[in-house]
Amino acid sequence: MKNDKELSQNKQEKPMSVTAKSLVTGFAGGLIWSTLGLIMYFFSFSEVAPRSFVLRSWNTAEWTSGWLGNILSIIIVGILSLISAFIYYGLFRKINTLWMGAVFGVVLWVIIFFILQPVYPNVPDLVNLNSYTIVSTICLFILYGTFIGYSISYDYADTVKKDDELKEN
Repeated sequence: MKNDKELSQNKQEKPMSVTAKSLVTGFAGGLIWSTLGLIMYFFSFSEVAPRSFVLRSWNTAEWTSGWLGNILSIIIVGILSLISAFIYYGLFRKINTLWMGAVFGVVLWVIIFFILQPVYPNVPDLVNLNSYTIVSTICLFILYGTFIGYSISYDYADTVKKDDELKEN
């Protein structure tokens, strides 16, 4: 009869699915890159902060301009980032290249700053933003897209490779 130690060694933890890992990556990416966006705002690299899009577009209460508004905005961006990670996973997970993530980031920037701009009354029109804001936010979205895209694609390719190796054995 096997003792408890041998039984626990034989039990293997079921790994997280690629979809679940993609959603975790999306949430983490939203937290990381919106925090960087807030830092860019504080150091005047950008005229807009995450709260400009997430909170200030529908709520102009005083607290949304303070630390609570910033923290809540970062968390909301993390949650919304689950959607973009799921979209990337559904459409581009098989494309294992950095460039696809960068293009994904640029497309997200165009959607947010150009197409959805009327939804954000606190964000100036694209032609009224200064060049520092445009360049820094495009770079931020490229980094975000690269983080999301390459993480998801790499994890997917690694999972497929491991599955193929298990089938061979």
